[in-house]
Amino acid sequence: MKDVDLNLLPSLQALLELRNVSRAAERMHLSQSAMSASLGRLRRHFNDELLVRSGRGYELTPFAQALAPRVDVAMADVQDALQLHADFDPASSDRTFVIAASDYVTGVLLRHVRARITADAPGIRVDIVPTSRPAIGTGSQAFGQIDLIIGPMGFDLPGASRSLFHDDFVVITDPGHALLTRDRLTVADIASAPQAVGEFGGSIVTPPMRFFAEAGQPTRIVARISGFQALPSIVEGTDLVALVPRHLAAPATRDGRVVAIDFADDLDVPLVEGMFWHPLQSADPGNAWLRDLVRGAVGDLADPVLDVHPVRITAGSAPTAPSAPAADAEPG
Repeated sequence: MKDVDLNLLPSLQALLELRNVSRAAERMHLSQSAMSASLGRLRRHFNDELLVRSGRGYELTPFAQALAPRVDVAMADVQDALQLHADFDPASSDRTFVIAASDYVTGVLLRHVRARITADAPGIRVDIVPTSRPAIGTGSQAFGQIDLIIGPMGFDLPGASRSLFHDDFVVITDPGHALLTRDRLTVADIASAPQAVGEFGGSIVTPPMRFFAEAGQPTRIVARISGFQALPSIVEGTDLVALVPRHLAAPATRDGRVVAIDFADDLDVPLVEGMFWHPLQSADPGNAWLRDLVRGAVGDLADPVLDVHPVRITAGSAPTAPSAPAADAEPG
């Protein structure tokens, strides 16, 4: 054991599962060059290439295929051992928890989580990582070093789960947008307008993506960004529209930077945020304390107050003809 750097074990697991140096580096929060260096050390240790080029991707060598399940078992055993705690005193603990969350959840909820930790457990540290597939893993390798995932229910996030709070999506536009001059708005109007969308990497489907797909409406996407948090700033002063959660839209509408448009009641685009954890962590006192604290922080959320346009979006059947823009409207 003294001749082996055990810090390479998590990198080895990521490389064998993802079969991609860049994605393995993203999961481990390392640079690509650092992960390449780790792969080189692992190749020398095992005297095997482990990953070999195949077309535009990589494949495991026969040795690596045989090694992968053994590495998975070893990592699971290590994590089980390190997560066992006879007791947990948050007031005196200096434990570090890792939460995977979107920028939306980070901005809306996790500041309340941090405030409660500061008051009740000042020695505890919380690190936030993104809810991308490379970060949280899939299947038997979900979570990795993550203690808790906070994300939308009903979108195949792994682990045991519990719902936390409800939100819904609204459309935001610049106050001078031509859409706001219409006396009727339909889903087709929104879908055909230039749109900015928030994405979370990989194959993760967001509620707006699902909504337009189920409505049979192809969208005119002209800007893609990571996450939802920056969408109000992207939309402001342009001809773009975007779908964002109500809690996120509220501050931007209150200061007049954007205007929100609600969907009709029968077209609600719901969002149920939940928390997810590895079943093996259910009995861990520290993880249980963290889950209780997060549930308590939900009670600190204020009801969002928005500046909402009077015309609501209906199902409709076709885009409505645009009205003449106001005289002082500026092009996006």
